[in-house]
Amino acid sequence: MAENGNGAAPQPAAPNGAQNGAQPQVKFQVLAQFVRDLSFENVIVRGNGVLPPGQPDIQVQVSLDAKKRETDGHYEVISKYKVESKNKETGQTLYLIELEYGGIFLIDGLPADQLHPFLLIECPRIVFPFARRIISDATRDGGFPPLNLDMIDFMGMYRQQLQRQQGQAGQPGAPLAS
Repeated sequence: MAENGNGAAPQPAAPNGAQNGAQPQVKFQVLAQFVRDLSFENVIVRGNGVLPPGQPDIQVQVSLDAKKRETDGHYEVISKYKVESKNKETGQTLYLIELEYGGIFLIDGLPADQLHPFLLIECPRIVFPFARRIISDATRDGGFPPLNLDMIDFMGMYRQQLQRQQGQAGQPGAPLAS
């Protein structure tokens, strides 16, 4: 065995993706988080301003957008939340929140076939606690009990989206999913 000049045997180089046929290391970093849009409507104030008795019925809708930015490896993911609270007995709307919360991510070394699910599952999951806090604060500051959203199954959402796209692709005249 050859020596490295100090009498010791050479040590194998650490794998970094270019050596020994190993997979490249994935580099991931959250570069920024931001509120793109926030709207809170306290509908009760328009009427008599008094919270009616009864339990609220809260509906939450979530959608996601992801796009590549101009800089290599930079991606923007926007999580859109629409929360509507209505009185269960009367159906009267109590409040409406719409939040678009974004993150800019550096992703490098991820195989191309894994990028789309990573952007729509992992990225929103990482920034979700911050969006949840904004929604909680907005409801509290709007005069209602703070709304702490339950965890969102972004993987389940992604799978549902794929099933919808596959169902549409199978129909005659439907556009193919990209």
